[in-house]
Amino acid sequence: MTLSRRILLISFVLLAAISSFGYFFWVRPAVNKRTSVPVKATSNRESKSREVLSRLRLKAASAKDFVRTHGFSQTRCFLVDMRLPSGMKRFFVYNFRKDTVELSGLVTHGSGSETDSTDLLFSNRPNSYCTSLGRYKIGKPYQGAFGLAYKLYGLDETNDKAFDRAVVLHGHSCVPDTEVYPGTICLSLGCPTVSPAFLTHLQDYLDKSAAPVLLWIYY
Repeated sequence: MTLSRRILLISFVLLAAISSFGYFFWVRPAVNKRTSVPVKATSNRESKSREVLSRLRLKAASAKDFVRTHGFSQTRCFLVDMRLPSGMKRFFVYNFRKDTVELSGLVTHGSGSETDSTDLLFSNRPNSYCTSLGRYKIGKPYQGAFGLAYKLYGLDETNDKAFDRAVVLHGHSCVPDTEVYPGTICLSLGCPTVSPAFLTHLQDYLDKSAAPVLLWIYY
């Protein structure tokens, strides 16, 4: 082998070694870094979903005991998790017999509940325009300013002024049918307001129920 061919061969081997070295220490870590972000995001979403489901099941278990002893429907109840942002579905129709969520939709909170942080403020005070936490008995339907609506009777100290405050379950076109998170939806004056289409589904449950349906707003 001539000297020039030998030098060319050595140069080729060195170039291949440098390329392999560069891939291992620069290219591969960069690929790993890119792929780790979605995995972490997915893990956070799954963890959040488990947390929401855990809270919901705890409330459903308490609700099941309550309806059994207070003459409410033992088939379904309505649960609203106000810890979730308004752009996510947080109004749940829970089926007691199947122990599962049968339907979910968006729902407003009161304008008075807004704060400078992501935390909400709750109040039972008249003219506060706040959402009130607690259990509600859903009353008879009527035609209000926004069409079909249901009177609400607060069953706890935290919401026992709901009827006097004219806090009702009703629909409004400002509430969309699909999630808009991280965006937010409109605010109410304290009423749990849903989309007209979602209210139609709730009406079907309420009209077919022989006993009053429990609504529980929690945080």
